[in-house]
Amino acid sequence: AAMAARVSVLPSRRCLFDEPVQVRVAGLRPRQAVTLRASLLDESGELFQAHALYRAGGSGELDLSRSPALGGSYLGVEPMGLLWALQSKTPYKRLAKRNVLTPFCVDLEVYEGHGDMSRLLGKCTHERWFLGEGVKRISVREGRLRATLFLPPGPGPFPGLIDLYGSGGGLIEYRASLLASRGFVTLALAYMSFEDIPAMPEILELSYFQEAVNFLRKQQQVKDTGIGVLGLSKGGDLALSMATFLPGIKAAVSISGSCFNSFIPLKGDGFTLPVHPYDLGRMKISDESGLVDFSDVLDDHTDPATWNCRIPVEKSLAKFLFLSGLDDMNWKSDLYCRDAVQRLQQHGREVEFYSYSGAGHLLEPPYLPLCKVSIHRVLGLLVYWGGQWREHARAQEDAWHRIQAFFWRHL
Repeated sequence: AAMAARVSVLPSRRCLFDEPVQVRVAGLRPRQAVTLRASLLDESGELFQAHALYRAGGSGELDLSRSPALGGSYLGVEPMGLLWALQSKTPYKRLAKRNVLTPFCVDLEVYEGHGDMSRLLGKCTHERWFLGEGVKRISVREGRLRATLFLPPGPGPFPGLIDLYGSGGGLIEYRASLLASRGFVTLALAYMSFEDIPAMPEILELSYFQEAVNFLRKQQQVKDTGIGVLGLSKGGDLALSMATFLPGIKAAVSISGSCFNSFIPLKGDGFTLPVHPYDLGRMKISDESGLVDFSDVLDDHTDPATWNCRIPVEKSLAKFLFLSGLDDMNWKSDLYCRDAVQRLQQHGREVEFYSYSGAGHLLEPPYLPLCKVSIHRVLGLLVYWGGQWREHARAQEDAWHRIQAFFWRHL
């Protein structure tokens, strides 16, 4: 049977994951009450859904960039709410893209009324890609390197970036592929819990990260003006260490990170940066849910006894950008960032710093939904990440623009 309503996604039904779109519904009755639902099946078969209640305008049209949601997963005018509010049916799942060569397909459906969703009025499928037109994905297994290289189309030269995720390990590609789609040659680099790299290495070697820098610099499409590095969580302190100890890093972004070496000793040329003291006995585990609050495990970072673990960023000539969420329930990232920023400013270094109220630990590319709790792949525990839905979504949009602007400016 012909559908009563037409659901459209503008400017196109296919786009990159970080692009905002306009969702419209036409062919409704004037002032008709409807429910919109978004459904996404991730690669492991987990269903994520969001829904919102709307009322059509006088001409039977609905435009999510203008019409307020009256209830459901969010309230008010939220053009991208159906995406950032997606939640899994099973609790504590994190939406992440494993294979960047395929899109996430989002089914957008409009139902009659604000009740039982028994009558479907119209639907469409919206494709959201992590790899832009013509971007090349190249698996890298050269020497010790375990990485994936993403090359934008064309001869370049493009700025080069190294992208590091956190202590969950693995080789995470979706942020790197999006950055390449925006014009950066990007190397997603694994450093723990991947192939022959152990889940918790005894030690990390700066020479491994130097290999990654050398590999990236010799790519002919990469500008020879210096490399940028960005990292989330544990990747954040590694990004700062690279910018401090390795030549050729011009700009570093730390997301929800810290300015001391965490969890694994870092071996450099003739020195080793020890681990900031911590005590897992200070984890707070709630009885009924088994959820872990990890935020108090570290010793006081202002205690001089911990200062031999500090990364001496003030010795670096790189430019720095620090991003943190004020509702980070995993790591005192705002406190740790402020400490680093203060030290850099005291030494007259250029530094940018943004902290976001209501944002959690996992500041991801925009429109990936907030994950408040999920399993930490290395600890094997359910860990609190924090964040409030709407504020976290806003923070991810803002941070994504700032990261790109920062790298364009300095590279």
